[in-house]
Amino acid sequence: MTLPAQRHGTGTEPGPGGELAEPGFWQLPPEHRLAVFARLRALGAPVFVPEGAGPGHWALVRHAQVQEASRLPKVFASAPGVTTPEPARWVRALFGDSMVNLDGPDHARLRKIVQRAFTPRLLAAAEEDIHAVAARIVDDVLDARPDEFVSAVASRLPLEVICNMMGIPDRYRAEIADRVNHASEHIGVERGLAARLRVPGRGLRALARMQRMVAGIGRERRKNPTDDLISALVCANVDGQALGARQLGAFFSLLMVAGVETTRNAITHGLTLLTDHPAQRDLLLSDFEAHADGAVDEIIRHSTPIIQFRRTVVAEHTMDGHLFSPGDKVVLYYASANRDEAVFPDPDAFDITRSPNPHLGFGGGGPHFCLGAHLARVEMRALFRELLTRPVGLRAVGLPDLAGSNFDNRVRSLRFAFERP
Repeated sequence: MTLPAQRHGTGTEPGPGGELAEPGFWQLPPEHRLAVFARLRALGAPVFVPEGAGPGHWALVRHAQVQEASRLPKVFASAPGVTTPEPARWVRALFGDSMVNLDGPDHARLRKIVQRAFTPRLLAAAEEDIHAVAARIVDDVLDARPDEFVSAVASRLPLEVICNMMGIPDRYRAEIADRVNHASEHIGVERGLAARLRVPGRGLRALARMQRMVAGIGRERRKNPTDDLISALVCANVDGQALGARQLGAFFSLLMVAGVETTRNAITHGLTLLTDHPAQRDLLLSDFEAHADGAVDEIIRHSTPIIQFRRTVVAEHTMDGHLFSPGDKVVLYYASANRDEAVFPDPDAFDITRSPNPHLGFGGGGPHFCLGAHLARVEMRALFRELLTRPVGLRAVGLPDLAGSNFDNRVRSLRFAFERP
């Protein structure tokens, strides 16, 4: 017997997922949060989460739910924004709309320009560069013997690779790294009133400076193009269009935050996982080429660098017996979907041989599937080859210092050491 679709809740009453809106929930140990998601998945239907003075949202916590919503952009729209809270109108007017916050023809047009710029020649050069940068970073680490992994290793690789690929002059790179940290340090992290009053626009100022910087480079490349991604984007002729200054700035900000932050967090969690699971590390080292791809995907699934993205319902739709109506807010919890027992047997286990491994670490498919998925995998594979196959026995020390963000699984710092001199 099929039950009619139900309107669950009015947007005011508390539900079993109410803790997801509490800042304290995201400060709890990961195992506690995962246990809550497991209970919510067992309920089957989407769960309403009140948000104080806000409208609240419906939590999609099962793999099938997240995948379905991802592949129906005409129902679950990314506009006006995928982050929580959604970007204010004045912020969007000032900085332009990031590609992740667009739908339909606007999104397709920008994505087409970007995809065309990633030519086979550019990608081949980027892959060659990734291996060279990874080797250089590990050489530097073996020489200097630092003890903090995020700054010495995990942040360097994606930042250098993206700057090389974009064609960012060396003189700008230290400032860009600083701006990226300022722009992202408080995303999804609850701050006290004093901190909010003291630095209300620190992240936005950092973003504005970074975008002005890349816009200036873009103007120069329009006049004197070189063999880099900025030149390809600003000189493109895709249906008569290229990226304007504001579009270039928005894309670069997205690339920096999404490409640098997510990859550095995955790399850092990866070192922790391989340290905490020595049998899996030994298996990987027994035949690195055979197991590297599986290890990378399992690290991404297990750590899930992006915890959630938001959607706005724009057309009626029924999912698991629940009727969504236009205006409803929905959150896709990738961190929960990647532990769904219906898809991943023994989901909390770290198993580099897991197959199949249809994780949603790069999104649930559809038009917003991560453009940088391939390069992120290449970066992780290249770095772990260098880190693990050198005869020094590099390992994590203690637990990673997590930011407690409800948006991404961000690591502030991680101590590491060498087992052999």
